[in-house]
Amino acid sequence: MADGRHRTGRQGELRAASFLRSHRYQILEQNYRFARGEIDIIAEKDDVLVFVEVKTSTSEAFGEPETWVTEAKQKQIGMVAERYLQEKEIDEQDCRFDVIAVHIDGGGSRLKHIENAFWL
Repeated sequence: MADGRHRTGRQGELRAASFLRSHRYQILEQNYRFARGEIDIIAEKDDVLVFVEVKTSTSEAFGEPETWVTEAKQKQIGMVAERYLQEKEIDEQDCRFDVIAVHIDGGGSRLKHIENAFWL
C-alpha cells in the first residue's frame, strides 16, 4: 500500500515539476530534506523563491488534495524552508509557499496551482 502511494506521489511531483518548467519556473531542488521534513519542489521565478508542496490523489474519497496541507504540515515546511535559506545563505529574497494539487485518474490528470497557499 505505502509503495503504491509513494509511486502515485512521485508521479504527481513529476507532473508538477513539468508544469512549473512550462510556466518558466527554474527548478532548484526536488525532495529537499532536513530532519524529519521535506519540501517537494524549490523553484524560482521572477526573483521569487517558491517552496512547493505537491499533493496527489487518485480518488475524491478524501476531498481535494490541496486541503491536506494542514497547519502542522505548513509549520514543518516552514522549518525546512528556513533551513534551506540558512544553508544557501539567502537572506534578501522574496519567498512564498505554493501548493500544487494533482488528481490522477484513468483519463489523465488535472492540476491546480495555488500560489501563496499559506503564510507563516
